[in-house]
Amino acid sequence: MRRCWFIAVVIGSWAVAIHAQEARKAPADVKPGSITYEDVAYPYPVHYLPLTVYGQDVRMAYMDVPAAGQPNGRTVVLLHGMNFGGFYFGSPIEALRSAGFRVVVPDQIGFGRSSKPVIPYNFHDMALNTRTLLQSLGIAKAAIVGHSMGGMLAARIAASYPDMTERAVLYDPIGLTDMRWTTPWRSAEETYKSTMARTNDQAWQAAYANIERYFPDAWKPEYEQYVRILYAPTLSSDWPRFAMVRTIIQQITYLDPVVHDWEHIKAKTLVMGGERDGQNFPALAKHIVDTIPGAELFLISGAGHVPHIQTPDVFNRELLKFLSE
Repeated sequence: MRRCWFIAVVIGSWAVAIHAQEARKAPADVKPGSITYEDVAYPYPVHYLPLTVYGQDVRMAYMDVPAAGQPNGRTVVLLHGMNFGGFYFGSPIEALRSAGFRVVVPDQIGFGRSSKPVIPYNFHDMALNTRTLLQSLGIAKAAIVGHSMGGMLAARIAASYPDMTERAVLYDPIGLTDMRWTTPWRSAEETYKSTMARTNDQAWQAAYANIERYFPDAWKPEYEQYVRILYAPTLSSDWPRFAMVRTIIQQITYLDPVVHDWEHIKAKTLVMGGERDGQNFPALAKHIVDTIPGAELFLISGAGHVPHIQTPDVFNRELLKFLSE
């Protein structure tokens, strides 16, 4: 029996090692991807709002999905995370529209199918651009649901535009502490040079690690599609510009913290996320709830950073329950 156990451990370790080795090697079948994600499938038609930011003409991509069946007269805005665009919200969109909600899903400037200008990115501009989009669609008030980086943006929108925010959902938000006092500053130039120096295999490994950490102990082959979406633009001739955009964007959590926004949120708020989204997420999420007056907390058992993909039934049920109260 002990020998069988030993063989099983060896075989299991070998399988893990093979998996890790394959993850390190960039697949040859990935083609150069557009930095504006035209080759990434979106669940609904994408529209564009022209904007001018820092003297540059840009366009903001968004999906505007009507309710299925009888509309309830309410709108939900879904805000994506830093490594995504609106394309990964297919399941929540379906759940919300089936419940009668209109669903608006913007790609923030610098993300997804929106323009990629080299500008000083911050949550104030993102919040204003989102408000401008809603005004252009004739939407005066909406429930704001933000995932990951979008959770930080949702906090900024709710604090800055209380008249527009019907409800707020901070879903597995990042930026749970003020990093300025705990993390050394790294210049954009240093980060950019490091990014551009990567080989294809190193770029693939970085993308793989970025996505794999979202699903602790629960990796599925279908999650690799998100790795490929991150990796494909690194093969594009436009990658140098996009790499600088990504470099600047990644500084947002350091330069524009939202920890002081929470206490100014007046809308009814739900903080929701996977209980395994980082070792300290449950405690830090509770701190957000304790800071926002009247906020609620719901932790999804066994889930990591992207429960709407990992455990969609639980996520959609709790989201609809909160929005329908």
